[in-house]
Amino acid sequence: MSTPQALKRKIDSVQDLQSIVKTMKALAAVSIRQYEKAVASLSEYNRTLEMGVQVMLINFPERLASLKTEAIHRLGVVVFGSDQGMCGRFNEQLTDFVLQALDQHPVATKDRRVIAVGARISDRLAEAGQPIEVSFSVPGSIGGITPRIQEIVLQLEVWRREDPVDQILVFHNSPIAGAGVAYSAQRQQLFPLDLPYLRNLQRRPWPSRCRPMVTMSRERLFSALFRQYFFVGLYRACAESLAAENASRLASMQIAEKNIAERLVELQTTFQQQRQEAITEELLDIVSGFEALMKE
Repeated sequence: MSTPQALKRKIDSVQDLQSIVKTMKALAAVSIRQYEKAVASLSEYNRTLEMGVQVMLINFPERLASLKTEAIHRLGVVVFGSDQGMCGRFNEQLTDFVLQALDQHPVATKDRRVIAVGARISDRLAEAGQPIEVSFSVPGSIGGITPRIQEIVLQLEVWRREDPVDQILVFHNSPIAGAGVAYSAQRQQLFPLDLPYLRNLQRRPWPSRCRPMVTMSRERLFSALFRQYFFVGLYRACAESLAAENASRLASMQIAEKNIAERLVELQTTFQQQRQEAITEELLDIVSGFEALMKE
């Protein structure tokens, strides 16, 4: 049995840990809101980008006619995970989802080129037998998302030029709207562009009577729009992944906070019992000594 002094030290340690957990819980709650706002802010930008693609399709309809579904021989993959722990099964569930999707894909493992964002997801994929070609750290703030996505876009552009990939898939966790701290694994095809989506965009009525004029060449316009499409898709995936990571961490901290509170009550109860027993023993010793003196 621990002495009262040892129990007091344990209580102090648990209280310190409780303070840390509360701080991490508060930081996770604040971060979730920031990343959700970042995702929401993309809506207007994405609408502008869609209008740009629509202008190109209206002015250069032959560009859409030239696009066709081709066989996939090389696959590019981008996976957003986490660098830090204490977020439950965030990386484990995403790893299982990615491996299941890749196992069902016709491209062999040797023909996959994988970018992993997050040390933990990179390690888990490598342990499962999926080689990682490029690894990036997870942005630590809203301001860090843009430069990280720019690096990923440049790497994808290199893949498309030097050793062409026929398809690019993005995997990440995304918060479930209205479900509190829940999240689900998502898969997005970033390249090639979805043909039904482009055809629907081409047929969509223009919002005004005046159509914008196109002054640059078709190739430059398509390249610029495609690069922005890459950026928006990856930015949203990264922001949603960070929101889901902090949601998972918040859930873990809530469970930890509850367990710590229960452990603290248990330690304090044991400490009070031992303290009371020590006081009782001292009183009995005093009474016994007094009775012995009285007898003498």
